[in-house]
Amino acid sequence: MVFKRLLGTLGVGGPTVDTVLDPVPVRPGGTLTGEVRLVGGKAGFDIEHITLELVARVEAEHQGGESEGFVAFGRFTVGGGFRLAEGEQRGVPFSVTLPWETPVTELHGQNLGVVLGVRTELAVAGAKDKGDLDQLNVTPLPVQEAVLEALGALGFGFRSADLEYGRIGGTAQQLPFYQEIELAPSPRYAHQVNEIELTFLAGPGGTEVVLEADKRGGFLSPGHDALTRFTVSHEGVEHQDWPTIVDGWIRQLVEHRASHGSPAGYGSPMGHASPVAFGPGGHGHGGQHHDGHRSGPGMGTAVAAGAAGLAAGVVGGMVADEVIDEVGDFFEGEEEEEG
Repeated sequence: MVFKRLLGTLGVGGPTVDTVLDPVPVRPGGTLTGEVRLVGGKAGFDIEHITLELVARVEAEHQGGESEGFVAFGRFTVGGGFRLAEGEQRGVPFSVTLPWETPVTELHGQNLGVVLGVRTELAVAGAKDKGDLDQLNVTPLPVQEAVLEALGALGFGFRSADLEYGRIGGTAQQLPFYQEIELAPSPRYAHQVNEIELTFLAGPGGTEVVLEADKRGGFLSPGHDALTRFTVSHEGVEHQDWPTIVDGWIRQLVEHRASHGSPAGYGSPMGHASPVAFGPGGHGHGGQHHDGHRSGPGMGTAVAAGAAGLAAGVVGGMVADEVIDEVGDFFEGEEEEEG
């Protein structure tokens, strides 16, 4: 879905901007292309710079509860240093590389409820216009898709996906937040775990797969969390027996007898995060941090779990449509707030 939005003007008679993203699939670490379209105002203006900012709607947990807001995770200057004549129309094509840890927003064409956007900033004569958000859709890397499809084949169901502010200790995480995909356990493991939480931390050399199980407690034994992580290569994905590999991961995860708060021998599952200041239009509060707990469903809970696997869980007819509507409403609400 391509959003073509007319952004704000820099004063009366100033130039206007319309950023159009190319409607081609983009993956983490891949290239995002498009064009910034400018229309000159009632006089000539010197365009100092055109900057694109990648933003994500992220949840942060704190003592007072949970809040949401925008977090920037990439910034690129794609043009500038020219004069835009009165009424002139000019297109500025761009090509930028997404961070490897960019979250996945869709699976098999179905929206997961994760909100990513591209914000355009135009600087003219010392004034800056931070325009509206354009929705950014990101598809999985081959290895991410292979793991998700294997989980579906093993009988796990999709519950939700959201972005959590904070860091996972013991990993090579680069961004200040991570994506958490929550899965209903397969019948084989339903008596052992309530839920499996999956995080991908991709990089140029491979992808870290972090799995956390919310384990069921037995008689006189409270439930607790266990966490394991594995690193897989981007190469030779098509030659691997992923259902067997992933099932081995799950067995290792649920069988590990970690005590509460000390998952899988890696120490605390989350490092202590520094404060985050949420951007305009968000619903969060500045100075909040993640408290180290990896739970709490986000907007993606509108997607029901699929009994026939992850793809079926996401392709939920009206349920999936509700998520798409919510994402669309979010961007429209952002436009109204800033207008």
